[in-house]
Amino acid sequence: MLNLSSSTLRAPSQAGLALAAACSAGFLWGTGALVVNVLIVNYGFRPENISFWRFAVGAVVRLAIFGGRIAGAKLRPLLPTVLLAGTAMSGYVLCWFLGIERIGAAIPTLIALCLPPVLVTIVALLRGQERLDAPLLLVLSAALIGTLLIVARHEAGPAALDSQALIIGIAYSVGSALLYAGFTLISGRLSIELGAGQAATCLTVVAALVMGLSTLYRPLHWPTGVPPQAWFLYLGVVTAALALLAFSWGAARLSPMALTVATLIEPLTAVLLAALLLGEHLSTGQWFGGALLLLSIWGLSRRVAAKRSGADRA
Repeated sequence: MLNLSSSTLRAPSQAGLALAAACSAGFLWGTGALVVNVLIVNYGFRPENISFWRFAVGAVVRLAIFGGRIAGAKLRPLLPTVLLAGTAMSGYVLCWFLGIERIGAAIPTLIALCLPPVLVTIVALLRGQERLDAPLLLVLSAALIGTLLIVARHEAGPAALDSQALIIGIAYSVGSALLYAGFTLISGRLSIELGAGQAATCLTVVAALVMGLSTLYRPLHWPTGVPPQAWFLYLGVVTAALALLAFSWGAARLSPMALTVATLIEPLTAVLLAALLLGEHLSTGQWFGGALLLLSIWGLSRRVAAKRSGADRA
């Protein structure tokens, strides 16, 4: 008679839930991309101002829920790592925004989203945490090509840009990718040691404090009108507090490679919402890219579940 342990039976579902949590974080960040665009275009807010209030509101919400559960004895030895990860989190968002400010959205988004899965996969291969095989290459290739097709726009290319602005914009974008990859590699350990809610709270507080340093060269202000206030609250509560909780929960249970690939759902969400709410037309290439990305996430879920089941049987 076949005898399977309860942990083995739960493995695929646990892996699936973790992947769903990471995809949910990407989905919520995708909705936030649309809101950020509205705040910049319609209300003239600067990226630094939006980023600060997003993290500040998220920190207040998270402290109210998880602040009392943070154990000082666990936090103290991890404090340098928390400070490093929180700084990386605020840095990759700001660098991405600064890259977009100089050379438009397409190139910075491609670099900031597509480079991290490659970087963390290389690190995982060097550490022996992943095995280089055909399924891994297929998942990663489908995810990156799908993202490229989704994000690509038929706009003026780099040749239309000032060379200095192009170099600076690309440098910011690469910086964003490096910081996001580093943040992903660190965040899993923090979520395991502190708990997903507590880790997300500490990281959001650090990110808000780091972004607050932007007041040294440009004042920050809370919006006075009701619509922008509502958007700021949405960014803080949903895309900072809730999304980071989902990300942290997934980070404690997924490899960094799986985490970065799953959150590539962000640009797909943004373009689909733009088509649904703003009437933007999606090209055939974008639809094909979306299908490729979803197929890669399905393949990733099979790989994660198989890997977890194999670990439990061992």
